[in-house]
Amino acid sequence: MLFKKLRSPFVLVGLLFVLWMLCFDTNSYVNHKRLSDTIDQLERDRQYYQEEIRKDSIALDELSSPEGLEKYAREKYHMKKENEEIFLIEE
Repeated sequence: MLFKKLRSPFVLVGLLFVLWMLCFDTNSYVNHKRLSDTIDQLERDRQYYQEEIRKDSIALDELSSPEGLEKYAREKYHMKKENEEIFLIEE
């Protein structure tokens, strides 16, 4: 019974059309899913880089003043003034 329905040219053409649209067409479901995943990844990357730009902008603002630059040099590179002793305490 099922085999007779599948032999109908309308059902056969319909199945071929659905198969073509799902797998082989330029706008197929497979391509749509792949492109959608790529868009989601790019959106996550965009948010990450915007957050990094925000952090870097804050750091750049802090480094633009002489006090901020001195603080950064002392903390990051352990620099000191003349006739000054520093003690590093590591946790």
